[in-house]
Parts: sequence; structure tokens; C-alpha cells
Amino acid sequence: MENIEGLRPGGGTEIILLVEDDSTARTVTKLMLEELGYCVIGDANGEEALKSFHADKDRINLVILDVIMPHGSSTPVYEKMLAIRPDIKAIFMSGYTEEILKETGMIEAGLHFLQKPFLPGELANMVRAVLAA
Repeated sequence: MENIEGLRPGGGTEIILLVEDDSTARTVTKLMLEELGYCVIGDANGEEALKSFHADKDRINLVILDVIMPHGSSTPVYEKMLAIRPDIKAIFMSGYTEEILKETGMIEAGLHFLQKPFLPGELANMVRAVLAA
């Protein structure tokens, strides 16, 4: 992770809720974000994420959701979060291409999307851009 420092567009201290069912991907992504200075809550599924979101809804600045999780997509989870906090910012990530996910209706146009696998700099740039928007 030494190379993150050189790629970082600024990092931050915000709180991020990361929802990723693959434990290895969740751990690596969490470490990347923590290296950038973010506080990260890592959950394995939508149910856990909603519990975490309810508990810290006023402090969470960004949610990063894997599009395809066990028992469905991240869309219903995100919609429930939006019902609680209409201003919550989100990034969706997947190993599938953005075009395929839009064609199948799993994500809508205009949402922030990060293609997996991603480099630390890509994650850093996307997070900073979404938080700054």
C-alpha cells in the first residue's frame, strides 16, 4: 500500500460504509480506504449494512456498495438508505461492466460506478470526487 500516498488526491477523515460480500475484497478495499485516512465500517451484506446505517446514519458520509450481493442487488438497500437520508452519497462497484448493469436494470444511469478490480488510485479519486460533489 506504499504507493497509495503518491496517488492520493487528498484523502479524508469521513466515515464510509463499505458493503462487499467477498471477505477478501472487503478487507483489501477497507485497508485502502483506511490508508487514505477514512474511517470504514465494513459489512458483508445488505442486512448488516442497513443495521450499520441505522446506527450511524447521521455520521456516515458515503456508502460503497457491491452491486450484486447474496439475496439480490444493492439497489433495494440503497433505496432504503435514501428513504432515511436522501442526501447520502454512494458509489456502486462490480466486476460486471457498467453497461451490462444498466441494461439489466441493476443500476441506473447517473450513479457513480467503479469497475472491479480497481487500483488504489482509482478508488481514491472516485471517493474524493463523490464526497466533494
